[in-house]
Amino acid sequence: MSSTPQLAQSTRSRKWTYGDYAVGSAERKGLKAALAQMQQELPFDLPCIVNSLPIRTGRLAKQPIPAHESALVSAIDGALTARAEWEAMYWNNFAAFFLLMAATTILGQGKNTWQAEIDAASELLDFFRFGVKYVKEELLYAHQPPKNSAGAWNHVEYRTLEGFVLAVSPFNFTTIGSNLPVLVIVGNTLIWKPSPTATYSNYLVYQIFAKAGVPARIIQFVIAQVISYPNFAALHFTGRIFIFKKLWKDIATNLDKYRWYLRIVSETGGKNFHVIHKSANVRNAVLQSIQGDFEHQGQKCSALLRLSVSSSLWSSGFKDLLLSEVAKITVDHRQTTATLWDPGRPAYDKAMGFIQKAKDAGGEVLIDKADNDDSKGYFIRPTIILTKYPQSITMKEEIFCPVITVYVIWNDQQTSPYDFAADRKALLTATNKVRNAAGNIYYNEKCTGAVVGQQPFGGARASGTNDKAGY
Repeated sequence: MSSTPQLAQSTRSRKWTYGDYAVGSAERKGLKAALAQMQQELPFDLPCIVNSLPIRTGRLAKQPIPAHESALVSAIDGALTARAEWEAMYWNNFAAFFLLMAATTILGQGKNTWQAEIDAASELLDFFRFGVKYVKEELLYAHQPPKNSAGAWNHVEYRTLEGFVLAVSPFNFTTIGSNLPVLVIVGNTLIWKPSPTATYSNYLVYQIFAKAGVPARIIQFVIAQVISYPNFAALHFTGRIFIFKKLWKDIATNLDKYRWYLRIVSETGGKNFHVIHKSANVRNAVLQSIQGDFEHQGQKCSALLRLSVSSSLWSSGFKDLLLSEVAKITVDHRQTTATLWDPGRPAYDKAMGFIQKAKDAGGEVLIDKADNDDSKGYFIRPTIILTKYPQSITMKEEIFCPVITVYVIWNDQQTSPYDFAADRKALLTATNKVRNAAGNIYYNEKCTGAVVGQQPFGGARASGTNDKAGY
């Protein structure tokens, strides 16, 4: 009998039951009450957490609270001191902490009810469960040397990193931000730096970690950069391309300070695409394309940004259905539950700038944007741009905004990599042509269809280092 304590078999991938939030329902009333309470309690005063103690430096901003140098040193020292005790535990002892956690977000990152429940409840729990299952059964400790010499027994043990890990989490998903710190499940300690626009939701998750029993000092919640410290061992990053490139350059300039070669693991943005074949089901392709980009205002790395459509399909109903369905989308105040939310001032300015650049380059805006107005919030109505040039600016640049650029494929080119088609040959052509251009490819399904435990969510080229277990 093994002397190692066994983890209870409670790591099913998905068991969340979604609420429909119908008018008059208990879940809708509860959600509205929670939103009202949160708004009455604003503003929130969030500290950094160093060695489980709240640190208030007095240096305040709208969301982040920058840490003083002394606080950073204390956070790093605390994480390194805790490493020995944390590493010495059996992995399933501290993995059990992650089976207890959930969180909620709605105000801080601008999501409607459906998107917030998927992000901050369902998938957050799925990530925690899957992380435990992945370590236990599919990746690490289940794989041991299959052979032993006579009189010998071989056993593989996975050491933790000697230094601390810096986890830099993104603004747009509580789930992904909370998944980065889960690397402590194999014994690492880390400094967690949340995005300035996701600080509150990430802080709530940190509190859940603490209440679930994760020991003090294992996770240090600090809103500051720590890459110049000698004991920095790894960067675990999800976010924008230009930010990741900046971090990598900064790491390179500090290379001689580090005690070891750093690990850099990253998931960044992308320019996702749909290519619609003449045999595709028009209604399915239209609705999947709308959801692929306009959910969460297009502010996700998996959002659809490029839409190429067969000319025969475009002129025989696709265009008209696309415009009529997009016109139904409501963009309104945050208290409603059936709308897309405003993305904030920076994203608003960026979106309007790209729309203007597309116009200047000869693009045709198919939906009039004259009703965009930043006087009562930074609402961007879903925008569709028709271009004649596949290399136009909105077909190439990462924009993270509710903008789709359409390019019509004339003469129904059979060599295009179609991913929406009833023609099997067209789909096989796509498989071969985009093998190195897409981390995941979905046929007759929106490009944002990844489900925890079903499709790996990773990126190569400029979409990531292609080594993040981003299930």
